[in-house]
Amino acid sequence: MNHQPFETWLLDDQPLSSDQKRELESHLRSCTHCGALAETGLALHARRMASPAPGFSDRFRARLEAQRIAERRRNLWGVILFMLSGLGLVAWLLAPLLNRIASSPAEWITLIVGYLLFVAASLQALVEVGFVLLRVAPGFVPPVLWLVPVSAVAGTALLWTVSIWRLTRAPQGVN
Repeated sequence: MNHQPFETWLLDDQPLSSDQKRELESHLRSCTHCGALAETGLALHARRMASPAPGFSDRFRARLEAQRIAERRRNLWGVILFMLSGLGLVAWLLAPLLNRIASSPAEWITLIVGYLLFVAASLQALVEVGFVLLRVAPGFVPPVLWLVPVSAVAGTALLWTVSIWRLTRAPQGVN
């Protein structure tokens, strides 16, 4: 059953024409849903509007400002913790190299060049292995089985996106 024009007429405080009133009364006799909505509207209009307690807006603004300050503080501590963890990770990764760097400039320059060559050779080897796997794997794996890893990656990306969204969105309402 189509309730749309009748719900709009019941919920809006606009005056109705005589044809609209007749249609609405006819519909209310046959529709329990709209009848309950009309009774609720009449009950709400019969009640006196309660005014907020004195100082409500000031308390609301103060609470909102306190929430903003708390959120800024949480964000600041999060950034500080993130930076310290990143620095700790870098220090942990570079700790074995610190002895060699402290010895002489020639040794640490040689160490850095050797490390960069190692990284470049490793990346080149990984790229070559990836190309070989991309050429060989489709012959061994049926196309239906490719859906499993692709779905897993897509599901992980969706989960990650939703988690980031939930963690970063501002809370709504007043506590």
